[in-house]
Amino acid sequence: MAENPARVVTPYEGTGHRPWDDTAPVPAPLDLHSTPVRPEWVDYNGHMSESCYLRVLGDNSDAFFRYLGVDEEYRAQGRSLYTVETHLHNKREATEGAPLRLTLRLLDHDTKRLHLFHEMWHGADGTLLAAAEQMLLHVDTAQGRACPLPGELLDRLGTIQAAHDVLPAPEMAGKPIGIPGGRGRTGRRAR
Repeated sequence: MAENPARVVTPYEGTGHRPWDDTAPVPAPLDLHSTPVRPEWVDYNGHMSESCYLRVLGDNSDAFFRYLGVDEEYRAQGRSLYTVETHLHNKREATEGAPLRLTLRLLDHDTKRLHLFHEMWHGADGTLLAAAEQMLLHVDTAQGRACPLPGELLDRLGTIQAAHDVLPAPEMAGKPIGIPGGRGRTGRRAR
């Protein structure tokens, strides 16, 4: 299959990753990705467009995948991580050129799933700009279905989980979306 030259490319593709070091402490939270707001990410309101928030968070996920050991070589073996759900909380606007610093924490995992929480900070003044949580699924790409993570990655996730379990639970994690007293999932306004 030929490579698609127009496909989305993350800033980390082709860069490999640092080898996992069993003796190195795991930062809590992880601080793996930063970027300035690019001119092409700014919309007609003069702020970073909402789709670009998700793009930058996706790049943060990719940095985490590489930290874990999921890179081009891993994907060439027919396994990958797919996002199955994302909840994005836009807190403040980001303008062109603003320095973005992203953190990531592992909230939970099992043999096939990872629950991540991202925070996007203004790199100069420390203002929280956005937060997101994601549910990821480990897949066998040839079969197109979920499969267990290999033991080596589960061990690494256990190490990361232990480091991140000392952090307080993010206030925004697990929050449903809806209008209080509104129609919600039923389609009818609550009385």
